[in-house]
Amino acid sequence: MKKILGGTYTGERALFSLSDTYIEGAIFNDGESPLKESRNLDIFDTKFEWKYPLWYSKNIKVNKCYFSEIARSGIWYTDNIEIKDTVIDAPKTFRRASHVRLENVEINNALETFWNCSYIYLKNVKVKGDYLGLNASNVEIDNLYLDGNYAFDGGKNLVIKNSTLLSKDTFWNSENVTLINCKIVGEYFAWNSKNITLINCEIESHQGFCYMKNIKLVDCTLRNTDLCFEYCEDIDATILNEVDSIKNPTSGIIRVKGVKELILEDEFCDKNKTKIIIG
Repeated sequence: MKKILGGTYTGERALFSLSDTYIEGAIFNDGESPLKESRNLDIFDTKFEWKYPLWYSKNIKVNKCYFSEIARSGIWYTDNIEIKDTVIDAPKTFRRASHVRLENVEINNALETFWNCSYIYLKNVKVKGDYLGLNASNVEIDNLYLDGNYAFDGGKNLVIKNSTLLSKDTFWNSENVTLINCKIVGEYFAWNSKNITLINCEIESHQGFCYMKNIKLVDCTLRNTDLCFEYCEDIDATILNEVDSIKNPTSGIIRVKGVKELILEDEFCDKNKTKIIIG
């Protein structure tokens, strides 16, 4: 494997189509697409300070690096990339990328990150920014801290464990989602989604759980959650606390410690199709 040790690289496509190379201590500045079409790179302790650093790349390892805010839209159309112990201050970092693995990474300006990406694995990742993971698929996450609204709209085949999501409108229009030991705080949780399972989770959501199909809650807590389950069908829920209000579920069974307000309106729901067990 070739080696590049140090140096500042400028100009468009500074190291275009570079392959089979170890890079350490470099700076990519003032030039778009420095490593476009690269292959088999191992990048260590390097700074990316300009736009589009890794487009159409394959088999990339990034460790202890830094992506500045100007390195926006940094990793698009790239396959098989591993990033560890790295700080990313750039928005829109991943787009239509596949087989992306992040571990011990901070993304501090994650606006529109992970759009239309597939086969994503995140472990010990901290994210701040709206619209994370639009249409992302085949995602596995362990210990994500997210501060940003509208996450995972249109997501498919997601498994998220041991995570905290401070996020309004999470998981809208999503399909095949499993959440385990998670805390989610935000209004309008998971509207228009289907095949959603929550296990040992804590949710706070004004008008959460509406217009959903095939939803399962196993030993979950719904705090500050009102008007939930409106127009939801095929519910199987065990809720460990008293819920503020439940409104017009369509079908299924809800086991709940208590309900402050139970709204069942004949013109909007069939009471014979939903069983609610209180106490």
